[in-house]
Amino acid sequence: MPTPTNDAFPDTQVLPDPMLEKRSRRPFSTESKLRVIAAAEQCKHGELGALLRREKLYNNPLQTWRKQLSEGGEQALSNSAPGPRAKLTPEQRALESDAVTRPGRRAN
Repeated sequence: MPTPTNDAFPDTQVLPDPMLEKRSRRPFSTESKLRVIAAAEQCKHGELGALLRREKLYNNPLQTWRKQLSEGGEQALSNSAPGPRAKLTPEQRALESDAVTRPGRRAN
């Protein structure tokens, strides 16, 4: 019995839908963060929710940006490294690699 070819069933091909692909996080520039913070500061009681909906944000990023701005200024808003932090500092890594290269010495 012959096997059917794909030409007989062209509608059975599954194509990926770009709308269903995993979304990545939106990057925010320092200018946009400052603009949102300034707009949030100008909000009266009860207007912050409308601002967050308009900007399509949750409250948590706004709180984080306010904290970064108060602690480190505008420079802190631009410094956002993705991913987990390193578990060892460069000095600790150097000491560890030194201990591996010299197995006869023991650290106290």
